[in-house]
Amino acid sequence: MVNSESHLSTSFLHTENIARSIAEVEYHPLRPFLPDNCKVLFLGSFPPQRKRWCMDFFYPNWINDHWRIEGLIFFSDKDYFVDNVNKTFRLERIIPFLEEQGIGFYDTNTAVRRLQDNASDKFLETVEPTNVSALLELIPQCRVVVTTGEKATQILCQHFNISKLPSVGEAISIPNVYSEKHPLYLYRLPSSSRAYPMSLERKADAYRKMFEFANLV
Repeated sequence: MVNSESHLSTSFLHTENIARSIAEVEYHPLRPFLPDNCKVLFLGSFPPQRKRWCMDFFYPNWINDHWRIEGLIFFSDKDYFVDNVNKTFRLERIIPFLEEQGIGFYDTNTAVRRLQDNASDKFLETVEPTNVSALLELIPQCRVVVTTGEKATQILCQHFNISKLPSVGEAISIPNVYSEKHPLYLYRLPSSSRAYPMSLERKADAYRKMFEFANLV
């Protein structure tokens, strides 16, 4: 496993984007996290406002269950990545784990307007969609692109000219990317937000099936 100590002082913040963000337009505050061996790429819509963060990384909201889901799947412990005392997540465990497994993160929007003071996708307006094709060129081993919300799924389908959105829990091939011997799939999963009406255990089951599909578990 990668030495976690080397990541304790690493910043994943995109400071230039943070500096140029204004009240009307927010630019993505994090750099894409793309391990060299990235096999699975999670693409959300956009991070919540920084006032809601408990760490400077993806899925930073304390009440979002993404890291609890991954803890359940890979370590049979929903708190493996959780620091309950300080109400934050254990980045010193998260980063080496992601690099070892080959799991990457970014979002389908590079710049947005928030139409309301919350993190809801419903009130996000796309200003600049992410060039997902350019991201994929950096991770040629990627096999599965995962979306966890309708907005992210819509943007990705528009990018790749996919006419029908996959259902939650469904994987579809992305056309004209890679080759028949090296296919790429879009896999839609339920949101890890607690606003999504599904138990943690059922979400973990859905995510586990995706990781099995990607041959990571």
